[in-house]
Amino acid sequence: MWLSISGLRHAALALGAVAVLAGCAGDPNSPTSTYSSANVPPEYQARPDGDRLVPAVNPAYLTARNRRQWVAYDGPEAPGTIVVDPYARLLYHVVEPGKAMRFGIAVGKEGRGFKGEAVVRRKEEYPSWTPTKNMIRTDPDLYGPLAGGLPGGLDNPLGARALYLYRGGKDTYYRIHGTMDPSSIGKATSAGCIRLFNQDVIDMYDEMDLGTRVKVRSREESLAMEGPVVELHTGYLVSASDTAAIEADQAAYEAGIVPDLGTVEAQEHAAAVASAEAREAELRGLN
Repeated sequence: MWLSISGLRHAALALGAVAVLAGCAGDPNSPTSTYSSANVPPEYQARPDGDRLVPAVNPAYLTARNRRQWVAYDGPEAPGTIVVDPYARLLYHVVEPGKAMRFGIAVGKEGRGFKGEAVVRRKEEYPSWTPTKNMIRTDPDLYGPLAGGLPGGLDNPLGARALYLYRGGKDTYYRIHGTMDPSSIGKATSAGCIRLFNQDVIDMYDEMDLGTRVKVRSREESLAMEGPVVELHTGYLVSASDTAAIEADQAAYEAGIVPDLGTVEAQEHAAAVASAEAREAELRGLN
């Protein structure tokens, strides 16, 4: 059962690089490590996972939309279905009629280019990751140095687990997976599919059988089910009706409290290119 029932800011260049890659597909404690674990909900505490220790999630990232929670669900999907909404950046696991567990997700461009039905046909713990040919072609400076792929681990863009979606017996190259950059959850990303906090994807992995049905909403379906949303200067989404949050965000931006997201992304991309090159050199040295 779910537990609730019972980057680029890190000093290590290699870790920072793949946090931005976040492949279809940070330090988990970014931006600081000063928070108290007492402020972290039980399901997001650090936990042993085989011979690894999954770090706790910084409570600053556990916004109301990001943190897993039980919600009423009136969609048409049958119990057992995973419903992905790449526009509202939410994922639902429908557990019974009218009830679902909701998760916040990060979504890359590839994740917004897929819709409709799929089936989980493969599951992997700590999967390896290789950038796609399209990713390399689109951003050769960033993905080219890592064309040979990265081994599985907590410093891998796919994180602790990955669910691989198939349609008509063929791999869609669409993934639901963990992350090495928890600060990205709830936001749009430069690349990648659908990612969750590692704690969430670990528990989802245990709940999902092969053959689980997945429904990915279209933009029209998202609007019908979730209503319009607004992206704040922080990169998070809120309901378009939440005028208080929107006005507060704008005021913070005008006061210089919230940096320009485009500028931050450009700076992170430049740092990531340099870091990818450093990681490539490191991998060559290991071979």
